[in-house]
Amino acid sequence: MTVETLSPTVFRISAIIRITLLSLYTVLMIPLPFLSKAVQAPVPPMVLWVGIGLGAIILYGLLTEQVIVDEWGIQVTYSPWVRLVPGFRKGWSLPWNQIKALKPKTTGQGGLVYYFLTQTGEGYLLPMRMAGFSRFVAMVQAQTGIDTTDVRPLAQPWMYLILFGCSLLLGLVDIWTISTALNG
Repeated sequence: MTVETLSPTVFRISAIIRITLLSLYTVLMIPLPFLSKAVQAPVPPMVLWVGIGLGAIILYGLLTEQVIVDEWGIQVTYSPWVRLVPGFRKGWSLPWNQIKALKPKTTGQGGLVYYFLTQTGEGYLLPMRMAGFSRFVAMVQAQTGIDTTDVRPLAQPWMYLILFGCSLLLGLVDIWTISTALNG
């Protein structure tokens, strides 16, 4: 196996995934403060607005994940402000020479994820939601010699497009719900 010289390549979470998850979060959360006020729930709308804002910040922070591939290895990292939050995701790095294998594992929903296994037996989850995934696994194969021809992303883009379409429909229901709550 010959290790190629790689200039650093950055892979970010796919735009369709980011947009879909942020849209879904928005349409699920925005009606809650209006409904809370309309039904005089014990939780004040302002508390819900603060919680929704914090949740949006957390979700956005998670969606800043990036995978950096270079001649040294793989690094999964997040925006600097995310790494500063105690107890939050810090990311990981793994040199090419420590990767022994790629092990598939079935998820609880029947999907298939992969873990990098190191020489010491540790497992690191293969990032799968990035734009340029096929180029990424080709780089992994070139650097490690591990066959990645059967490695596919966990979810296909069309699945996120369907979920985005459902988010748009739910947004229409939200408009009706909010207007009913404000006028009721």
